[in-house]
Amino acid sequence: MTQPPYPQPDPAGGRHAPPPPPAGWPAPQQPGQGWPAPQQPAPGGWGAPHQQPAPGWPVPHQQHGAPHPQPAPGWPAAPPAYPGGVGPAQPPPTAKRIPEDLPFVVRPNLGKRALTLGLVTLVIGLVIACPIGLAASSEDGGVGLLFIIPVVMIFFAVPVGLQLWLVSSGGPVLAVGPAGLWIKTRPTRGQAIWLPWEAIDRIYLRRWALEKMLCVKPRDPRVGSGLGAFTALDSGMQQAFFGTGFTATVNHADRGEDEIMRAVVGYAAGRCRVG
Repeated sequence: MTQPPYPQPDPAGGRHAPPPPPAGWPAPQQPGQGWPAPQQPAPGGWGAPHQQPAPGWPVPHQQHGAPHPQPAPGWPAAPPAYPGGVGPAQPPPTAKRIPEDLPFVVRPNLGKRALTLGLVTLVIGLVIACPIGLAASSEDGGVGLLFIIPVVMIFFAVPVGLQLWLVSSGGPVLAVGPAGLWIKTRPTRGQAIWLPWEAIDRIYLRRWALEKMLCVKPRDPRVGSGLGAFTALDSGMQQAFFGTGFTATVNHADRGEDEIMRAVVGYAAGRCRVG
């Protein structure tokens, strides 16, 4: 009797015996070349622990608390940590006043600031005083109108003096070193923030009215957030005029513009854009 082409049941278990594989194919339950071996189930019905993946496949995520693995070849490395062990996920260090222990420190020049504000106040005072003087010299005018002139001058002199006091009590406006720079977060107060060179996207100069500022734009726009309502208000105004909330004056500083830019370019050493 001719044997049918179908596989015969196994007399012991009643199952069909698997046909033999063709020539050149791997045997059943044997992984082919280059493929990972199948995982064996652990006793009790639980899955076996994760094994190493085949070459070319990513490594599975590690458990919480395990050290972060190195990135695969060709992928960018993680951003460098801030000084003092502060990582990119944490805010950068801040200070109430810019430290003066860095190699290059820029301080405000009160003489230049007072001269600029004094000239502005004088021009405004003359514009207001001239019509008042003409009105007082007329036949229907009175000499009492001339007393308005000193009142107006005092009205403008008080804010100027307050601004000079704020600038003088705020300390340096910029400090530059090999690892990064300190810069103010508010133009008239001493609060400052530390930015490593790797965290800075661009440093440039921009003028608005009588101010010429050195502007520092960080790579992460969230840097500087959460420093208070007044800082957020000042930062918003700085963003509108200069494109960033971190600025330092260069035309009212104790160092020249060229000297400041040479120091920034030299210490940055190509780690961020300048200009």
